[in-house]
Amino acid sequence: MKILFVITSQEALGTTGKKTGVWLEELAAPYYVFKDAGAEVVMVSPKGGQPPVDPGSDAPSSATEATRRFKADAEAVKALANTGKLAGVHVEDYDAVFYPGGHGVVWDLAEDKDSIAILNAAAAAGVPIGTVCHGPAALRHVQGPDGKPLVNGKPVAGFSNSEEQATGLTQVVPFLVEDMLKQNGGLYTQAANWQPHVVVSGKLVTGQNPASSEGVASALLKLL
Repeated sequence: MKILFVITSQEALGTTGKKTGVWLEELAAPYYVFKDAGAEVVMVSPKGGQPPVDPGSDAPSSATEATRRFKADAEAVKALANTGKLAGVHVEDYDAVFYPGGHGVVWDLAEDKDSIAILNAAAAAGVPIGTVCHGPAALRHVQGPDGKPLVNGKPVAGFSNSEEQATGLTQVVPFLVEDMLKQNGGLYTQAANWQPHVVVSGKLVTGQNPASSEGVASALLKLL
């Protein structure tokens, strides 16, 4: 069992002068769901190498059992420091594709042609796709086999407008994940802010926020 993790390379939080990147919990918790099940995890990013980690997700106040385990795991840290390049990846080499979030995704992976091609190919081949929090932003231009947006007519979740408002970044991000999913015909649902919420629709698994990370990975694992 081989799982492809596609991670943002975007470090700048718009024009704020602050930094963003992948949200560590959304990477670490799913990583161990798959690793503990005996899967091989392969990490890639648009730029390759060490992707930026959102400083907020690496703060003591955001630490979780999974993030502490990840940071103490030399193999995991090395894998993250040496991500492969997204370009040239063949989805047929993998059993599932997973996109952790972090605000970075709304800038780079949402518009990245290689990412869109991988997700289009996964959807066409029936390869399960899992994504959480801002990760569903990567689905923005992805189409299903019918040529319509992949999320069209499907129950989906993702970072809610109310959660984005709570972060104070509604006016900073290029688009809101909830709005985009609805505009693409997704049947968006949500739980209360920061509460776990995972939606499975065929081979697509989406989660609302960092608390949903482990649930998304577990649901994706069940599909396999």
